Parts: sequence; structure tokens; C-alpha cells
Amino acid sequence: MKTAPLFVLSFFLCVVAQAEHHAKHLFILSGQSNMQGHRPDEAFTPAVEKALGKDKVIVIQDALGGQPIHRWWKGWRYPDGDPAGTTPSSLGDLYDRLMGKVKPAVKGQELASVSFVWMQGERDAMMGWGDLYEEALVGLHFQLAKDLGKNPKDMTFVIGRLSDFDMSDKKYPHWTKVRQAQVKVADSSQKFTWVDTDDLNDGKNRRGEEIKNDLHYSAEGYKTLGKRFAEACLKALGK
Repeated sequence: MKTAPLFVLSFFLCVVAQAEHHAKHLFILSGQSNMQGHRPDEAFTPAVEKALGKDKVIVIQDALGGQPIHRWWKGWRYPDGDPAGTTPSSLGDLYDRLMGKVKPAVKGQELASVSFVWMQGERDAMMGWGDLYEEALVGLHFQLAKDLGKNPKDMTFVIGRLSDFDMSDKKYPHWTKVRQAQVKVADSSQKFTWVDTDDLNDGKNRRGEEIKNDLHYSAEGYKTLGKRFAEACLKALGK
């Protein structure tokens, strides 16, 4: 009398095990110039493939230099009194471009996890939109989770904190405000974390020029950034 239930349980466990074996870990990398300058194949992708298995990893990168967060988060609005108005014409267009890469890549795939890696904020700091940045970061993460059918609490969020480029806020008036917002959001959930970039903008850039506390990172800095992103993602995944 107990044979059938045991057989059903065994069959169910086998199906679950097979699904887990074939499930993929999705890593979505986006943002502005310092994400655009980061080349996943240099350090990030090899690290996550080594830890999780090459056949179990999907890495999608889409970034564009000099862009504010409202080109990703569709709930963003200009501050009151801003002459530009209340709704940017480019609202969410880069998010749609990003999802144009993500959705075909995951179609028909079982996802074991989703990790969102974000390196952006320089433009918002320059424009003086630091007071809006915390809401935008949380909103963007929620927006992505919803579109992928994931619980936001289960989706890893790795934020590259702005570097030490303008700690006096002289060139970019909300530089430190954006940095603070990034850390505050990263500290708000066990699945969120931030990555330090303060030591990545010294040395020689990809053109062989010597830089110091630059807006962008050195050639080695971008490799280190990839390693730190991978380590942060894997830690959140318990690997």
C-alpha cells in the first residue's frame, strides 16, 4: 500500500533534481561609462563560470556612458521646479534596450538565480539629482525583479559605489550624496551589497595614460572591478 506514494515521491525528487541541474544563474550587468569600460570576459565571467559551471551561467551586459538613472527606471520624475519638466522623453529607454538582450537569452531557461550588477550614478551626481537616487535604485531593482517574475527579496543586487573622484563635490555637486544613497540601499537587504571602487581610478588607463583619482578607471582597475563584482555575486549566492 505504501509503494505508490514512495514511487511518486521518488519521481518528484528526481524531476526537481534534474531541473536544478539544468537551471542557469543569470547575471545582468548595466550602468554608464564605468560599466561600459568593464569587460566581463576579463575577470567577471571566468570567475562565475569557475564557481558555478560554464554551462550554468548567463552573463548579459548592456551599458552606455554619461547616462542618468532615469533612462533605466521608469518611475523617475524630474525634481519640482526643474525646467526640463516632469517626465523625461527618454524615460526607461535603456532599460528596454537591456531587456531586449535579457529576454531572448533566458527564453525557455530555468533560472536558479538572478543577480543584478549596477555601476552608475556619475551623471545623476553631476546633475544634482542625488536626493532622488535612493528611490531610483530601489525602484529599478523592483522593476527588474517584477519583469523577470522574481521576488525582489530573492534577487541579488550588487552596486558599484562611486569612486573618490570628487569627494569635495566641487565638480559634481551631489557626488557624495549619490555615494551615500548607494551604500544605504546596499545595506537595506541581505541580498544587496556594494563594491568599493576608490582604488580603481589610479594608474594607467586603456590608452596607456597615467591617471589619478580619475572619473574612469585604470586598465587594471576594470579587471579588479570584475573580480569584485563576481566575488560579491557569489557570496550572495552562498558560493
